[in-house]
Amino acid sequence: MSEVDMPNIHEDSWKAIDETALFTPDQVGHKPRILLLYGSLRKRSFSRLVTEEAARILERFGAEVKTFNPSGLPLPDDDVDESHEKVQELRDLVQWSEGMVWCSPERHGSMTGIMKSQIDWIPLSLGAVRPTQGKTLAVMQVCGGSQSFNAVNQLRILGRWMRMITIPNQSSVAKAFLEFDDNDRMKPSGYYDRIVDVMEELVKFTLLTRGRSDYLVDRYSERKESAEELMARVNQRKL
Repeated sequence: MSEVDMPNIHEDSWKAIDETALFTPDQVGHKPRILLLYGSLRKRSFSRLVTEEAARILERFGAEVKTFNPSGLPLPDDDVDESHEKVQELRDLVQWSEGMVWCSPERHGSMTGIMKSQIDWIPLSLGAVRPTQGKTLAVMQVCGGSQSFNAVNQLRILGRWMRMITIPNQSSVAKAFLEFDDNDRMKPSGYYDRIVDVMEELVKFTLLTRGRSDYLVDRYSERKESAEELMARVNQRKL
């Protein structure tokens, strides 16, 4: 078969699809590492309680889980830099993780500022590394009233912006105050079953993509840009 004429393609940056990189990834021996974030600091925070239930389910599926407590995290741009201990804690956990769960209450038709502040403190790059790129993501929300999907829809947009692999399933718990017993454990319900579904799917996608995520997010445009930057530096030295 003759080569297709593509004059706009930068041949040095073009790569054919390598099926071996997709189907024979590096073997990873440790448990899937999942970081959970929640979006409320109330004493009885239902986003935190849902996150705690999700963490138990993830552990049952064989994952290693860590949950970030946003209490004490400063507002972004409030004359505080990344050296703040809570910012460092969050960023270290993001780098440790292979997948994440974001759970926010819906407040005024949106995710909370507490949820958004956590995401805003996660940088798009740390040196040459994009700390969220290629990681899996599950999104959930809790509602004070009837079921809504505004917060999870916004979290999906953010996950895409952060170049994360956001799984198809999601959870929205309506009237969350009715879904927990006096011991703050979630009652049996379709809402609980959906959280099990979401965590099961997250672990599957994390196992499927880790070890090959670098290849999955390797992009022609970025290879081309890097090659052009290298050529510019080499040519500049010759001047």
